[in-house]
Amino acid sequence: MTTLLSGALCAFVTALLSALGSALAARRLLHFMQLESYQLPGYFKTLRRNAARAFAPGLLLAAAGAAACALALWLSDSARGWAAAGAWLLVAVAGAALRAAQRGTKAKKPLVFTPRMKRLQAMTLAVCLALGLLCLALLGPAGLAALPLLLPLQVALAALCAQPIERHINMGFFRDAQRRLDARPGLIRIGITGSYGKTSTKFLLGTILSERYNVLVTPSSFNTPMGVTRIIRERLQAYHEVFIAEMGARHVGDIAELVELVHPTVGLLTSVGPQHLDTFGTLENIKKTKYELIEGLPADGLAVFARDGAICEELYARCTLARKRLAGEGVRVENLTVGPFGSRFELVEGDARVSCETKLLGEHAIGNLLLCAETARGLGLSLEEIARGVRKCSPVEHRLQLIGGKGGVTVIDDAFNSNPRGAQAALRVLARFPKRRIIVTPGMVELGGEEDAFNEAFGREMAGSVDVAILVGRRHTAPIRKGLLEAGFDERCLHVVGSLEESTQVLGALVRAGDTVLYENDLPDNYSEG
Repeated sequence: MTTLLSGALCAFVTALLSALGSALAARRLLHFMQLESYQLPGYFKTLRRNAARAFAPGLLLAAAGAAACALALWLSDSARGWAAAGAWLLVAVAGAALRAAQRGTKAKKPLVFTPRMKRLQAMTLAVCLALGLLCLALLGPAGLAALPLLLPLQVALAALCAQPIERHINMGFFRDAQRRLDARPGLIRIGITGSYGKTSTKFLLGTILSERYNVLVTPSSFNTPMGVTRIIRERLQAYHEVFIAEMGARHVGDIAELVELVHPTVGLLTSVGPQHLDTFGTLENIKKTKYELIEGLPADGLAVFARDGAICEELYARCTLARKRLAGEGVRVENLTVGPFGSRFELVEGDARVSCETKLLGEHAIGNLLLCAETARGLGLSLEEIARGVRKCSPVEHRLQLIGGKGGVTVIDDAFNSNPRGAQAALRVLARFPKRRIIVTPGMVELGGEEDAFNEAFGREMAGSVDVAILVGRRHTAPIRKGLLEAGFDERCLHVVGSLEESTQVLGALVRAGDTVLYENDLPDNYSEG
């Protein structure tokens, strides 16, 4: 009996050491999962794009496991048992070494050890241990040694097992946030959604409305149910008069969930386009999801739509609310001039007009301002109050942000993300600058089956706006290169590099005083071609 218990304990320790090595080596895979918002479809797409980086740690762990098996077999019968189990320390040490190596890798968006990530780490260890015990029982040490080859799938299984726990935790936070909002019946609640322009519009509207109200705006790109929930629970105070929530979506029903949380009385639709087409499937699904915000407004709610000559205006016509506005219908922009100073224009309503100046660049940025001005008028602000707010508006970081470069070089930072409309607007802004114009870009992503076509069109339009093009990522930018060359772009002025670091070296060798450099998009680590 004692021998049996000792053998079982040895087997458990062996499996535990192997599981510990796997859990430690899974750091990069956990990072991929976090970058994909813990969504398994996105995680598997990332694995396909990064197969070598995803499976290499498991391969190295399997080699360490094979060494542990060999060491255990080498030991004499009398020394086997606990000493053989101890041989699996090799796997745990190898896992720790791989984790340290991955931690030393520079990431654009580092892994953040949130409570959810810590729970996923624990679940990964539990899954690796359970599968390790099963392999050891059915296949012996050789099966246990080979198990890390499936490490990416073990992390996916851990995420799947963690989902019920996360749903339970999230629902508790969600309901608490709802109670806090329900206790504030006089609070003006504003929801902002759209394929593009949500974050910029949110901050612009918050700045303008602050001329009259005490405003709370969800920070950064907090636009998921749990992100908005967190802000409500942590930052909403009794003195706030307006709450502005950005509402993001990747699937049908995502906006409806946010509407259920916030119960907005005002809704802004900034745009409808093919962003996240890979998860929505069709443009019709995107349109339906964005309109969930308008459908969720009360009968006396205010709906404000961007003027796009396309889907937003179609949805405006569909809207049956008495209080609905179309950007530019009541308040309009005249005498717009754009340059290195930013933008100057007049805001006009009927016979009244006020002069405005802002550091914002691009026609689409002015369009966002116009959407905000229309909303502000609907909430009672005067043109003068709006103009004061406009003067205080500044670009959101990495969104067509004009910054001074070294050596007389002008830099336009539009690196947050890129989409067809935003990229087109950025090229138009760049075209207004004198002297040599340079673009550094990896292109656009998350556009589904149309991605290559959009990037090729981006290249064709780029040909008429830039003098030098630096494309980052040889595989992904192939359609951009094709579009550039088809449009007659000089191949001698085209540089294709493998990484942002390499693009910096190329740019440093050719840039000179007077140049303007546009950084259009910067893909996260899960899109790396390295």
